[in-house]
Amino acid sequence: MNKNANPIDAGWRFDNSYVRLPEELFLPQNPEPVAKPAMVVLNRALAKSMGLDADALEAEVFAGNKIPPGAEPIAQAYAGHQFGNFTMLGDGRAILLGEHLTPAGARLDVQLKGSGRTPFSRRGDGRAALGPMLREYIISEAMNGLGIPTTRSLVVVTTGETVYRDTGLPGAVLTRIAASHIRVGTFEYLAATRNLDALRALADHTQKRHYPDLAVESHRALLEAIIERQAALVARWMLVGFIHGVMNTDNMALSGETIDYGPCAFMDTYDPETVFSSIDRQSRYAYGNQSRIAHWNLARLAETFLPLLDDDETRGVEIAKEILGIFPERFESHWLGGMREKLGLFNAESEDLGLAGELLEIMAREQWDFTNTFRNLNPAAEAPGLGAWQAKWQARLSRQPQTIEDALARMHKSNPAVIPRNHKVEEALAAAVASGDLGPMHRLLEALSNPFEDASEKEHYRNPAPAGSETYQTFCGT
Repeated sequence: MNKNANPIDAGWRFDNSYVRLPEELFLPQNPEPVAKPAMVVLNRALAKSMGLDADALEAEVFAGNKIPPGAEPIAQAYAGHQFGNFTMLGDGRAILLGEHLTPAGARLDVQLKGSGRTPFSRRGDGRAALGPMLREYIISEAMNGLGIPTTRSLVVVTTGETVYRDTGLPGAVLTRIAASHIRVGTFEYLAATRNLDALRALADHTQKRHYPDLAVESHRALLEAIIERQAALVARWMLVGFIHGVMNTDNMALSGETIDYGPCAFMDTYDPETVFSSIDRQSRYAYGNQSRIAHWNLARLAETFLPLLDDDETRGVEIAKEILGIFPERFESHWLGGMREKLGLFNAESEDLGLAGELLEIMAREQWDFTNTFRNLNPAAEAPGLGAWQAKWQARLSRQPQTIEDALARMHKSNPAVIPRNHKVEEALAAAVASGDLGPMHRLLEALSNPFEDASEKEHYRNPAPAGSETYQTFCGT
């Protein structure tokens, strides 16, 4: 098959600004062709929003066997602190086809994940297995349904080839759609190479692409805006019990989107020390550590900004420390604002932080489910185990002009009825991989598409895993 043959015109509109940046940031690289591409799942709603004709989309494009017109495939270079240790990295199993322009004017990266080896692959095979790619599809679409900024999943195709991990698995490629793939690690890469001109060009590109309303050439304002967006993102994760699982600096996108759905999962029983990742043996990325780790990652970004903040390094350090100092307050502001919504509060009082914290202490002590506890809260009905806390909450609600009905409506817009329960995700993946049965996955995706809606058909997805189930672990899939 001629991989350079033009596919059917599906509406692609590529305009690739990243390849106009300094060449240190990428290497031209075509995907490796696969034996027998076949489309497994297609996100028709996303395709429509991108201005693509879903019926004209070809599996060969999403497997890497054909390059769509206007695409300029590259492997991106970046670095990263992985579990605290610095490493030079790059796209070892991903190819950025280019940047597609939507009818609404958005510029979106189109990336193939699992598309073969690149010069950055090191000892990896550059491939991906079907299960992890379907998992990213499910979780990223769930996050989108929850209203949390995220990369999206457009297509998963099988390759007709076997990849080997602990055993042989069906190979697959996921097409990831992102505002961009610029990461903290992208800046770390250039800082390590000491290319100040390239660093400045990347910063200006990032500002133009993701923060166009900022003052021209204000790298301080750019860093402040990135910190603000990351504080909001991590707060939103924690308000729905999401645990990223691998918050390395190469997995922090400067667009403010959630990226990389390898060892992530949603918490059932509330416990700040919850860890799902099989490789996070020191609990670095536990649920309760996520804001601290985000702050640490941003400090690594600020270090790369020092020569952009001031010609004098000492002054640059002072400015960076001042900017980083805003993160804890901004995170708490976003988290507490979200917690007020979860509790039906419309205004702010000084005791609200304590009120929320006391409820979480009860939930941890009683080992209550995070999602269902918040969804079932009702100020008009006594809840076993809440006792004095509920009396405080009711008194707090009585001091605002809105009615109890108003409070409940606010709560139901903020507390999901359905999340991607780990055991339901695994059931869907097992059916898809073992027998090609996509029914469980599609039904789960339908339930997750509007997670705040109460519907009888969603009851099947509301309960956590049965008591006594083995401790759940997630894996990176590489």
